[in-house]
Amino acid sequence: MKIKKGFVLREVCGEKVIVGEGLETINFGKLISVNDTAALLWKKATELGDFSVEQLADALEEVYEVSHEQALSDAEKLTARWMEAGLID
Repeated sequence: MKIKKGFVLREVCGEKVIVGEGLETINFGKLISVNDTAALLWKKATELGDFSVEQLADALEEVYEVSHEQALSDAEKLTARWMEAGLID
């Protein structure tokens, strides 16, 4: 998977949000608010470029005391939401 070009994580008024920037996303008229964990995974996905759910789950395990099964479940749910919102391919 990859984050679609033009979507970036920003901090707006103390809130972390994913926004569309550039000509490709000119009609993107909303902000997607994310919590600290989702922001961490967005940064990891950005760093990796081409990423997998498993890599995001590994990142969760490194930062939080969660089982592999819980981390994998959470990463799957989050990437499904990103896919539904059109943020990733």
